[in-house]
Parts: sequence; structure tokens; C-alpha cells
Amino acid sequence: MTGNEHQILDGVMNQWRSAVNAHDYDRVASYFTDDVIFQGLHPYSVGPRSVAEYYASQPIGMTAAYTIRETRRLADDLVLGYLSVDFAFTDRPALTVCLSVIVRRTGKGWFISHYQVSRLTQLDASTPVTAHAAGGG
Repeated sequence: MTGNEHQILDGVMNQWRSAVNAHDYDRVASYFTDDVIFQGLHPYSVGPRSVAEYYASQPIGMTAAYTIRETRRLADDLVLGYLSVDFAFTDRPALTVCLSVIVRRTGKGWFISHYQVSRLTQLDASTPVTAHAAGGG
């Protein structure tokens, strides 16, 4: 993983996390491309409006914290990221998921064009690259 891919992915995902934690679902959706394929823990959808609807349906008080585990440059304008994400709740235990994203550079910057969550019962804890706590920045 090179620093440049890591910085690109971290910049996009930091904005995503900040919007999720602020419960600003329109802002969450603004970090996705118009043709995003989005797979949360519900059936997949296409487009940022469906992203906003998905996050609007999540419980109040939910926050996200992520760890970037791997990145790959797929093309000059595409970066693949593999992350673990902890979603914390006020009324139940946190949920840890694996997240694969592809971020794409457009004329306006970098945006998420593919987002797919999977639930695994155990993650490999070997040497995470960077971790971001829930809340803040």
C-alpha cells in the first residue's frame, strides 16, 4: 500500500465517517457518485438518494469508526480500499463489518463509486494501517 492511495482513501472515508456520526445523511450521500452501487446490510441499491435513505433508517446515536486494512490503485482515477468498520450504538453492542470501497476521481474530487459491506465473525487483527475513533473529524 502506498501513502498516496492511503491518503486518498482516508480523505474520502474521513468525510463519510464525519457525516455518519453527525447523522447528516444528505451529506453522507454527497460523498458518493451518481451511479454508486451501494450494498449495506440490506439489498443493494444504486445512486446517492438510496444511500441517504439507507443511513436515514439507521438508529439515532449510531457512530462509525474505521481502520484501513488494504488499498490498491486500480487506475489513475480509481482506488480500491478494504476496511474494517465498527458501528457503535447507544442501545446495543457495536457491530464490526468488513467494507470494500472503490473511490473514483471526478472533476470535483474523489467520491465513493462502489460500497459493499460484509459481516464476518472474526477479523484478522494483524497490523492495522490506521484507525480512526468514532466522533470528531
